[in-house]
Amino acid sequence: MAKIKLTRPELKRQRDALKRFQRFLPMLKLRQSQLQSQLNSTAERLAEARQALAGEEQRCDRFAPVLRDPAGVDLQHLIEPVTIHTRTIDIAGISAEEFEGIDFPAANYGLLETPAWLDMALEALRERRRQRETVRLLEEEHRRIAYELRKTIQRVNLFEQVKIPESREAIRKIRIRLGDEMTNAIGRGKIAKSKLADLVVIEAAADIGDEA
Repeated sequence: MAKIKLTRPELKRQRDALKRFQRFLPMLKLRQSQLQSQLNSTAERLAEARQALAGEEQRCDRFAPVLRDPAGVDLQHLIEPVTIHTRTIDIAGISAEEFEGIDFPAANYGLLETPAWLDMALEALRERRRQRETVRLLEEEHRRIAYELRKTIQRVNLFEQVKIPESREAIRKIRIRLGDEMTNAIGRGKIAKSKLADLVVIEAAADIGDEA
């Protein structure tokens, strides 16, 4: 805690600061609660998306033997996205991108000249690509929320454990000091009053002596 001035202006400053911290703390705690809820929700969606991706990975693995010779068709080209569609969403004040869909190149190959499994393999590979993009965006969303939640928790702890106790302690010290000063001032006033009374008595006695 920095050294404080034990003065009335500093007392007012500390009281104002304490009121400000106490006003902001409930808002920070509410934001912390909202972010924690959103983080849990995103974590659930991410777990589901990862499970779906694992299923698509397994489905694609079944086509691995035949994909080594995909009947002269460039499947790699056909599963590379032309456009990835997302939309910006707001999550407790945090901007994130949500997956909406992918445009793939047109599959212009002859159905009669290619094996029947090629269509199923292509769809499996494209769906795996969709799931990978969904997982990637959810991971980024989860990372952003977790980062903001950590910052909010740090602020809550700062207010609860540092700022508010410091202001209260400063107010306590200043009030003690001002109280002591007031007590000393009263004491000095009584002494001065007593001395003044004694002086009056002395002067009165001197006047009587002069008259005698």
